Amino acid sequence: IPGDYPAPTAFGTAVGRRGLARPITTGVDQSGPRFRRRLARVGGGNWLLAAPVVVVASAIGLALFSSAGASARPAAATDSRNVGQIFLSDCAVCHGANGRGTARGPSLIGVGRASVDYQLSTGRMPLVAVGRSDDQPGRPLQPLPNSQSLNDDIVARRHDPAYPPETIAPLVDYVAGIIGGGGPDIPRVGKGDLAEGGALFRQQCAACHAWAGDGGALLRIEAPALHSATPTQIAEAIRVGPGQMPVFGTAALTDKQMSSVVAYVRYLDHPDDRGGQPFWHLGPFAEGAIALIALAVLLVFTRWIGERG
Repeated sequence: IPGDYPAPTAFGTAVGRRGLARPITTGVDQSGPRFRRRLARVGGGNWLLAAPVVVVASAIGLALFSSAGASARPAAATDSRNVGQIFLSDCAVCHGANGRGTARGPSLIGVGRASVDYQLSTGRMPLVAVGRSDDQPGRPLQPLPNSQSLNDDIVARRHDPAYPPETIAPLVDYVAGIIGGGGPDIPRVGKGDLAEGGALFRQQCAACHAWAGDGGALLRIEAPALHSATPTQIAEAIRVGPGQMPVFGTAALTDKQMSSVVAYVRYLDHPDDRGGQPFWHLGPFAEGAIALIALAVLLVFTRWIGERG
């Protein structure tokens, strides 16, 4: 640009198109178009040249990071050595390293994949918390809220699972491998018939779990509520009979009937209350009690009207 300019001041220098230090001075009229064109040519051009490089480098880095994380997670979840270590540290203390049981826990021979998956996915096993928390990696084993020690009187209740699903599946395979298989496999749940499932549930299940699936009291124990159970867990409980629940094999309930019961149990979680107010699904007792209270109020109101007259 023609013209005489004074020496560079503290405004600084910039790298030009060819990489040479070129002065940006205060001698030019900063409000004029010449200065703005010079500033854009000196500084803005470099940003335009560097922008594609930054974008490409960022994309490559993000792709490498994502692929590395995705490949590492399945490897950690399905590594047989990791699953074996989980079993030895969390399960073998009661069931033995070979799954044949110890004085602290029963044998796993013949229980089947369905039973192992049910106990792990519902959080009933292991009986003690495993302590694999990211913020407390060294936390020792602690009893679950409903248990104080490992003894025969412990009732395993539903909790959040100790392991994610991607760990439970290979752990079930590992247990099935060391005990040689046997027992009911994880059942497949079909569509089922809601009406048939309701009739079967009232005949076979409502005596313990209540007609609304809210659970009920038994001798020294209570039947759990069913609203948190998944379809697979309901089918597994039917086939393996956890705790004091009877086993319903294919002779008692066919696969189609089992699927119908599963469909009805899931329906109970959000039923269609056609009769009006559900009254907490307590059944005829609550409805009769409210009717008696309403009758008493009506009698008192009638008596009050008669006295005023």
